[in-house]
Amino acid sequence: MTTAACSRSTDTASLPRDVTFDADDWNILARCWHPVALVRDLGDKPMGVTLLDAPLVIYRSGGDIVIADDLCPHRGVPLSMGKGDGQTVACAYHGFRFGAKGRCVRVPAHPDAAIPAKLNLRTYPAVERYGLIWTCLVPGGDTKIPPMPHWDDPDYQQINCPWIDIAGFAGRQVEGFIDVAHFAFVHTDTFADPDNPVVPPYTPRMTHDGFEAEYRSSVGNYPIGKSDRGRPGFEWLRHFRVHVPFVATLEIHFPDNGRLVIMNAASPVSARKTRMFAPMCRNFDKDLPLQDVYDFNLRVFEEDRALVEAQKPENLPLDPTLEAHVMADRSSIAYRRALRTMGLSQFFTS
Repeated sequence: MTTAACSRSTDTASLPRDVTFDADDWNILARCWHPVALVRDLGDKPMGVTLLDAPLVIYRSGGDIVIADDLCPHRGVPLSMGKGDGQTVACAYHGFRFGAKGRCVRVPAHPDAAIPAKLNLRTYPAVERYGLIWTCLVPGGDTKIPPMPHWDDPDYQQINCPWIDIAGFAGRQVEGFIDVAHFAFVHTDTFADPDNPVVPPYTPRMTHDGFEAEYRSSVGNYPIGKSDRGRPGFEWLRHFRVHVPFVATLEIHFPDNGRLVIMNAASPVSARKTRMFAPMCRNFDKDLPLQDVYDFNLRVFEEDRALVEAQKPENLPLDPTLEAHVMADRSSIAYRRALRTMGLSQFFTS
């Protein structure tokens, strides 16, 4: 799992051309693992994505997934504009072809000549987990991909919802996901009760890579209008596990020992754009159409998106004196504390 040991370092990587982050913050975040794509979205065609302002290309080479800078080293054309065959990717400009580990394997203009090593791509690690493709721009540290409860449990159904783009900072989006006081004001068209805004006491517990918090209340999590929506007097338990910088899981305890786990994996495209991935797993309603899950999940996150995109400042102030706080904000305060522990700016730049 991700650790908080991503401290500031005097060894800096090459920053992206149009970087929107503070340089020191970028170097800390680049040493952490982030999701960049759904595995199911990657076919034979190369895919262009952006992480921390760095344009990347993802392509298949046999049974392996290759992630590299989205730039042909010959004349600087994005490889995501090219063609793939499941084994290699070919540049759209001169047809240079790249295969396993980003190696250049063919130069059509000189098919019999030796290929210089300078034509090989700069690649990054690629790991498939929870139906997502994860990478780390500055590998070699002690960070790991965060865990997801029950994902490998055979009694649970695994669900990969489509990703959602948000015109906001990843830290703001994650903080909204773990906020327990906004249900009665933001999610009243999906699952919450506008007449039930009270937040019972709860206490976050700091961990080596973030924190955990168990929040109990009478606010249900069934879609509004469902006939089997909860039970009178049932106490809902929401167990949050936050892994800095931008991953959180929420395990919701339903009646009859039902469990739903949602991973909120916020991928920082830039300091002002986030691609949010939401793998889920559950041990109930496993025969229902997946499209129903996709649609409901989208409605909930669309409600959140409107608020995140409107927040000012766009960044996430890590100095606790820069915004007002109440008791219900304990998770937010714990999250910002964990980010400060990583060594990120007191006023998280975006």
